Amino acid sequence: MRNLLIFISKYNAFFFFVIFFTLSLILVIRNNSFQRASTLNSSNRLIGQAYERYNTLQKYLRLAQVSDSLAAENAKLRNQLKTSFYNGKVEQRTINDTTTLQQYTFIVAQVVNNSIHQKNNSITIDKGKMHGIEEGMGVICSSGIVGIVDNVSTHYATIKSLLHQDIKISARITESQAFGSLVWGQENYNPRFASLKDIPNHVDVKKGHHIVTSGYSSLFPAGISIGQVKESRKKSGEISSDIRVVLSTDFSTLAYVYVVKSTMAAERQAVETESQTEND
Repeated sequence: MRNLLIFISKYNAFFFFVIFFTLSLILVIRNNSFQRASTLNSSNRLIGQAYERYNTLQKYLRLAQVSDSLAAENAKLRNQLKTSFYNGKVEQRTINDTTTLQQYTFIVAQVVNNSIHQKNNSITIDKGKMHGIEEGMGVICSSGIVGIVDNVSTHYATIKSLLHQDIKISARITESQAFGSLVWGQENYNPRFASLKDIPNHVDVKKGHHIVTSGYSSLFPAGISIGQVKESRKKSGEISSDIRVVLSTDFSTLAYVYVVKSTMAAERQAVETESQTEND
């Protein structure tokens, strides 16, 4: 307290100046309409700017929550797409019986770990067995194919990324309907490019043609984007073209994915296994 009193007495002129200056400003503003209006406008502008910056900060802090809600809403909308339903249409003379069954459902998950510069890349997501994730399920994102579920624990799962040498995706060219297999690793392990194999040489493939899932695999609905043709080369003596594809999925910015659950996968696998057994 003694030091405080010494400090005040030492700088008393400054404190008196501040007090009298403040009082003079108050009197000027209170007794002059122009100064009062100018002061109010200035204070409102400053307060408005402060609120604007505060709201901007609040929006930034809520980005994670907003992203979660948007991803969940996207998964809900994907469940309502026509490609997520099985269309079984029975026609016999004048009798038409059309039924639609939910064939695919989508489980939204957040990426918690990801690699893109390895020869065999993997992705970890924050969903597991308790959320309905199983090994072998397909995984997509808003821009295209991501990969296939590899290992699953109670709360987490790893995905064998499309950027993996063991992954082979059944794909087709939208413009020609020709189908083949998409593989990765032929382009010096570049995470932006893959190769489309088994497309016959007689098929006219041009730069910009769209590559999508064929639907021949129960892992993915038909028509999911994979990429676009970057370059197509026909080699003499070869029966198939060498097609370079730029992937639609940017794995370096992957944040949310959708795990594809096929309600008819087990039935399809059972009937195909039985047919193969009979042929053997």
